[in-house]
Amino acid sequence: MTRLKFAAVGDNCIDRFGPPLSQSLVGGNAVNVAVQLARLGHRALYFGAVGEDTDGRRTSTALAANGVDVTYLRKRPGITAYTDIEITPSGERIFVHEDFGACAGYRLDDAETAVLKTMDHVHIGWLDDGGALRRTLAAAGVSISQDISVNADPADLGIAGLSVVFASAGDDHGKAETMLRKLLDDGAPLAVVTRGSNGSIAGDGLERVEIGSLTVPVVDTTGAGDSFIAGFLAARIAKRPLLDCLIAGRDHAALTCTHIGGFPQEPQPF
Repeated sequence: MTRLKFAAVGDNCIDRFGPPLSQSLVGGNAVNVAVQLARLGHRALYFGAVGEDTDGRRTSTALAANGVDVTYLRKRPGITAYTDIEITPSGERIFVHEDFGACAGYRLDDAETAVLKTMDHVHIGWLDDGGALRRTLAAAGVSISQDISVNADPADLGIAGLSVVFASAGDDHGKAETMLRKLLDDGAPLAVVTRGSNGSIAGDGLERVEIGSLTVPVVDTTGAGDSFIAGFLAARIAKRPLLDCLIAGRDHAALTCTHIGGFPQEPQPF
């Protein structure tokens, strides 16, 4: 296997689950993608910010323990981001409150951006920069992806310059097809839409492929979408066929569903 160079930029957070779990885990789209790419054997760098607190040290330790390069993990004043999550009796997760903490206002400097330009691929998570990094990297010809379901503010979204656009439609087949068509009509060179337990679809304007999900004993779906992204990207940047990329994403997401959190870790009480 060729060892590729990836970077993930943006969000990290402490997922704080209420009763009955009453525990917390390290997560965030960019963090989970970086960890999963490293666990797949690739070089993975994480660019983001944590607070100068216990949760910040916890996040840095978790990244490094999974083989992620934390050279560019920055400490900023304030707290490390967190998300409060309630679990319904049926097991559904409800996101109650989110504080972006040190992630809010995080920007890369010129030296850090120069490092990103040397990567085989850069994935952008939640980043409130109005799309500035995406445009800069695209102008430099860097391969970039983003999950547009992560950023809620339209000012931070935009698909111009992205090599791969990821989106989530839940379990809705019709919504997924509509999203795929719109992304392609808007100029996405490659769009990938996940459909929860119904699998995923992808298209590049010439080819359209789809695949169902694997049946596994589901422990927790947190971070499964991020693992899908990592598996898909590892296959895509290695120039594997589009269907193989969906299979790689599906299999990696399924594995994540069999344990607590977006990657294997020891939960802490909350």
